[in-house]
Amino acid sequence: MRSKFLRAWLLATGLFLLVGCSALRLAYDHGPMLAWWWLDGWGDFGGEQALRVKDGIRSWFDWHRKAELDGYAAWLGRVQAKSAESVTPAQMCAWADEARQQLEPALQQAIITLAPWVAGLSEGQLQHIARRYAEDNEELRREHLQPDAAERQAAALQRLQDRAERFYGRLSGAQRELLSRMLRASPMDARRWLAEREQRQQQTLRALRRLLAERADAPRAAAVLRGLVADVERSPDPAYRAHQQRVRAFNCELAARLHDSASTAQRRVLHDRLQGWRDDLAVLAASSRAHPP
Repeated sequence: MRSKFLRAWLLATGLFLLVGCSALRLAYDHGPMLAWWWLDGWGDFGGEQALRVKDGIRSWFDWHRKAELDGYAAWLGRVQAKSAESVTPAQMCAWADEARQQLEPALQQAIITLAPWVAGLSEGQLQHIARRYAEDNEELRREHLQPDAAERQAAALQRLQDRAERFYGRLSGAQRELLSRMLRASPMDARRWLAEREQRQQQTLRALRRLLAERADAPRAAAVLRGLVADVERSPDPAYRAHQQRVRAFNCELAARLHDSASTAQRRVLHDRLQGWRDDLAVLAASSRAHPP
């Protein structure tokens, strides 16, 4: 679970990073159903517990649509205004920080919503989460730790290219070579990342079992969730925390160099996609004002 449950919310709220404009509206409108399907896959809810979770998801989406979407559209507008210009690594990092700040209220509201469910998890549900962790980790090992180094590099490059093309459209051969060259110099260590991930998962399971033993209430569960999320975002291990910072700096440099390599046509693609996401967010926000619950 870790921040897994919390990231399910942010999957729904951050879909503009993953989908086309018309798909964003469709995905968000189906967000409560998608979030329930995803959360239940981890929490294995049943009976009255399942009804409470579904009600909580609906309430969270009602709040989010009214309170947050206009702010997301405004932030995208600020980024869009700079999309035709050159960008420095520092600016890329600043935008990443702003994005996290934009999502913070949604995260905190999700914690408040999740806390009663987390406090009510049974030992059987915790064992289910542990099994899901193991399955998830095995899948990530297959995707990121292929035995052959060349295969591993090719898979990482393909993931990076796919992400870039969501924003800029088709990359040129020179841009693909730029990504390949930079990727070879990346400080990212997938083995180390997965080891840290597994440590945080075990930390989460220990924390959830303490909540079960304490018969903790929702405020206590919320405090524990905040601590777990903080440790994911900023590792308690000083060596890994330094690694996180190096990877972040590298990613900002990579994003800036890719943007500076973008042609006028690619920057127009980026501008238009940002506009499409802004338009969709505006429509979604307006629908909450036109049809209040």
